[in-house]
Amino acid sequence: MPLCAVREVPRAHAEWKMHPSGVAVAHQGRDDYSMGDLILDWLTDGDPAIRWQTERDLLHEAPEVWAATRSDVGRAGWGKRLLDCQDSDGTWGKGLYGPKWTSTTYTLLLLRRLGLPPSNVKAIAGCQMLLDRADWIDGGVSLFTGQRLAEKCVNGMILSLVSYFDVSDYRADSVAEMLKAGRMLDGGWNCEDYRGATHSSFHTTISVLEGLLEWKRRTGSADVNTAIASGQEFMLRHQMYLSHRTGDVINQAWTTFHFPPRWHYDVMRGMEHLQDASAPTDHRAAGAVELVRSKRRKDGLWDKGNQYSGKVFFVLEPGRTPGRWNTLRALRVLNWWSGNAPSPPS
Repeated sequence: MPLCAVREVPRAHAEWKMHPSGVAVAHQGRDDYSMGDLILDWLTDGDPAIRWQTERDLLHEAPEVWAATRSDVGRAGWGKRLLDCQDSDGTWGKGLYGPKWTSTTYTLLLLRRLGLPPSNVKAIAGCQMLLDRADWIDGGVSLFTGQRLAEKCVNGMILSLVSYFDVSDYRADSVAEMLKAGRMLDGGWNCEDYRGATHSSFHTTISVLEGLLEWKRRTGSADVNTAIASGQEFMLRHQMYLSHRTGDVINQAWTTFHFPPRWHYDVMRGMEHLQDASAPTDHRAAGAVELVRSKRRKDGLWDKGNQYSGKVFFVLEPGRTPGRWNTLRALRVLNWWSGNAPSPPS
């Protein structure tokens, strides 16, 4: 099959339960957040994208160590494979937002999660295509053919990309300002606000929060602190996944962890944002933390989770294996939580 031949992810993709070959059961019967050397070795045996983030976030290696590994993301493994699939004009999948998941937007989102160095010229070119070929409406971008709408979820994604990668374009500030001004009364965002929605959406809110956080890092501006705190409070008010009216789980799909998350919210993605933002731990997230912890297998790893149906260039973690991505993500969240345990509610 050609290198960039598009593959279809089936609608139902099981969560595997197989034990990884060569990884001992290091955590049998233990109920803590510690990591055995075998698990860390297993993570660092993975793709450079997994390896450098493990070195930085779990092994706490010196910056020069993980930076050297990070530089390999665009030269080997998943990162190189995605970069090699770029179209001649700088896009991917011959589209800006579609097709899902091979378009420019979703390929760049995955490259950002892999930790591709922000100076990568191919990624910068792709970001520039998003800004140059979009319709601009009310300070934001519209990537939908035949529909002139600056949808909040998409603009959050675009802001995360043009802020993470070294894109010098004043229009990024316009997107940030549009999102800051577009909060709903309950503190979050909803891409259906133009249709009269009055309650924020978790899907939209998490994409906007990720975008504003990257923009804050890029600019050093504290102007978004209120908006970020407001969106985080919206999630915490719902204990990250529960109805504020009934206390029931809002969507059972949120209790399983997907990578890549695409545009979808789930509990892992929400908790990962709080950890990434170094947010204060809050007792209202304790149930979400317990959910993450409860998904840990007896061997100390996490399943790789389901894949969202759609077209892909390749599957990141094929076969009957546990998930390096979800294991890395979960350990980061649990370490952040255990190192900053909140006080019980008064």
